[in-house]
Amino acid sequence: MKSKTIKKGIERAPNRALLYATGLSPSQMDKPFIGVASSFTDLIPGHTSMRDLERFIEKGVHEGGGVPFFFGIPGICDGIAMGHKGMHYSLASRELIADMVETVAEAHRLDGLVLLTNCDKITPGMLMAAARLDIPSIIVTAGPMLSGRWQGRRLNLTSDTFEAVGKYKQGEISLNELKALELCACPGSGSCQGMYTANTMACVTEAMGMSLPGCAATPAVVADKKRIAFESGIRITRLVEKNITPGKIISRKSIDNAIRVDMALGGSTNTVLHIPAIAHEAGIQLPLERFDELSADTPHIVNMIPGGEYYMEDLYFAGGIPAVLSRLKDKLHNTQTVSGKKIYSIADKAVASDADVIRVQSKYYHKQGGIAVLKGNLAPKGCVVKQTAVSPEMIRFEGTARVFNSEEAGMKAIVSGKIKAGDVVVIRYEGPKGGPGMREMLSPTSAIAGMGLSASVGLITDGRFSGGTRGPCIGHVSPEAMEGGPIAVVKDGDIIRINITNRSIDLLLDDDEIEKRLQDWRPPAPKINKGWLARYAKLVTSASTGAVMS
Repeated sequence: MKSKTIKKGIERAPNRALLYATGLSPSQMDKPFIGVASSFTDLIPGHTSMRDLERFIEKGVHEGGGVPFFFGIPGICDGIAMGHKGMHYSLASRELIADMVETVAEAHRLDGLVLLTNCDKITPGMLMAAARLDIPSIIVTAGPMLSGRWQGRRLNLTSDTFEAVGKYKQGEISLNELKALELCACPGSGSCQGMYTANTMACVTEAMGMSLPGCAATPAVVADKKRIAFESGIRITRLVEKNITPGKIISRKSIDNAIRVDMALGGSTNTVLHIPAIAHEAGIQLPLERFDELSADTPHIVNMIPGGEYYMEDLYFAGGIPAVLSRLKDKLHNTQTVSGKKIYSIADKAVASDADVIRVQSKYYHKQGGIAVLKGNLAPKGCVVKQTAVSPEMIRFEGTARVFNSEEAGMKAIVSGKIKAGDVVVIRYEGPKGGPGMREMLSPTSAIAGMGLSASVGLITDGRFSGGTRGPCIGHVSPEAMEGGPIAVVKDGDIIRINITNRSIDLLLDDDEIEKRLQDWRPPAPKINKGWLARYAKLVTSASTGAVMS
């Protein structure tokens, strides 16, 4: 046990004295020390239920023969941070979260970790830390929110608040209806109800083998979630006893499993940032093209909002991720999981109780998986789109560029009615370096959808999108504008051709004209030049490599 470093030997008397000062008993000194990293906060609905889960994890660790030590990890709610300066901090916080978990675990020589998490950048940050530290670790995601209800229909955050803003601007709904929706769309604790980034990452975590079966889809408010927390507390002590570390769970094959499940679910494009970052910490090279290779060979069999109709609660009642594994078994590797069971064993015991929520492969919603990687002279190193959330008429699209150097400028043009059918909105200088922080564009994409333009207007950015985005919205354009990528020299009136089927995205100019513009281009002054974000901008790498720190 690593904790022997701080509790064994005569010379460790001062260390033990300080441990005893916490209330520790001498009888506990021979037990494994288990850190419980909790991202509880009153600020995020996905995290407000964590106090109860902490109690059940604590009970489980004691039951398993360990000693739990709780420490806090901060979190950001992407929905609350959306559309203003706060969103600059979201992706950047992923690196801080990984660093904080590493710092506490290494400084106190913890034997194992239970990582209690839920939302967008917190879960990948925790996984990055687990892979980096390579001490026994288990992830507990706190669970999705139930759907809202209003006048007999189900509600969700994206369609019924973000997109409702556009509908109100168009005069389709009244101010009173908008106010009713904002009160009813999010009825309580949990991560937002669809296959947005938080829930996608929870599903990816389970498919990768780093959380117990059923954890991802189990809603925050049901008793099953408490039982999973309790069993995770017990299980971490067994992982410590057997020295089963993330390095024995996170492998090239388990990452392929995670990507396949992601593709089958039509998950958030943000996984194309987070899974490579986790792989990087595990010492595994994961090229962007791997997502496209697996997507091409993985049918989309779970049609979740925002692109589809089902909610996380539907996935839970239909059998959750174990049932998805059972449908995909012939395409998966039989890798080990933190439960002690292998993927095939979990799949064999699962039952998909609703054949429409979790379809068999032959009755897919789409023949290919959720994400497509496009390349061309506008994005030489690639960009991504959630293809299963794009209407058929926009799979191939040619439009006129309307160029904006910030999200705010683009949003202003959209809501003021200046964007028309046939336009391609280009929002640049919002990448990892240029943002800095690669802000999500849920406000502009939702406004486009809410104003009825999602089948006639494209949006391209070197920033990123929320898992709640739908329509022909292409993000992660690499190289980004701040690095002098071709997106930096697009002008109003240029014609852009998007062909998702052919995986291409091109600025319809000859190479000489693009090269001339690039030679004349000069980088603008940084938007933020002090504090953590200024340091982040200097060190962060391209979106095509997961926006990890160099």
